[in-house]
Amino acid sequence: MTRYEITQIGEHHTNYCEDYVLTTSLGEDQILCAVMDGCTMATESYFASTLIGKILRKIVKEISYKSFLEKEEVVIEVLLKKIVEQLFNELKHLKNILFLEKEELLSTLLIGVVDIKKQRGEFLAIGDGMFCIDGKITEFEQDNKPDYFGYHLGEDFEEWYASQNQKISAQQIQDLSICTDGIFTFQKFDNQKYPSSENVIDFLLKDKDGFENQNMLKKKVFEIERNWGLKPTDDLGIIRIIF
Repeated sequence: MTRYEITQIGEHHTNYCEDYVLTTSLGEDQILCAVMDGCTMATESYFASTLIGKILRKIVKEISYKSFLEKEEVVIEVLLKKIVEQLFNELKHLKNILFLEKEELLSTLLIGVVDIKKQRGEFLAIGDGMFCIDGKITEFEQDNKPDYFGYHLGEDFEEWYASQNQKISAQQIQDLSICTDGIFTFQKFDNQKYPSSENVIDFLLKDKDGFENQNMLKKKVFEIERNWGLKPTDDLGIIRIIF
């Protein structure tokens, strides 16, 4: 299994990249993958996505340590819900003790738990973004009005989670990508002439040329800029895993 990641600030942003990516081990045979995209119109839009990423990393470390001690393997469907519930509760707690406003906690979250031994995964999208699993693209688009996690922290978790319908289950995974919606925003950035460009999404998420290089995604984004004259106008966050 080889993992590739990239975050890049968009051409229309000036100060901070609002996207955050996280891939980390949940134990010997399981990993967590997540990409977050802060709301540009919210307060300090990079903060929520980064905060969610840091909390998830903490949760995973705790689960991994407990799993190691108890030698207990939890099915990935249950594990995904457990992680999201703990994130929900910790965000609610931080909101209260730090006196955070709702507008400071607005970020999308695309999250998945993958059993790398069995090559199967469970995925959830909170807000918008895209999954590409073995060449099949699933886009979650909410008319540029994402239903952010931060809107629901005052609700009952069980009821909220039961209402989530942006879920994917996948078997026999060979090639997995999770992306923020910045992947749809590649545009020309100068008036130079370039050879005819190819499909950006296919090139980044399906093409395996250079897979032996850990920086494959970064190289591909550079090639898109150099050879096709395209850059993402919105922030870009991608995780790609090839088994």
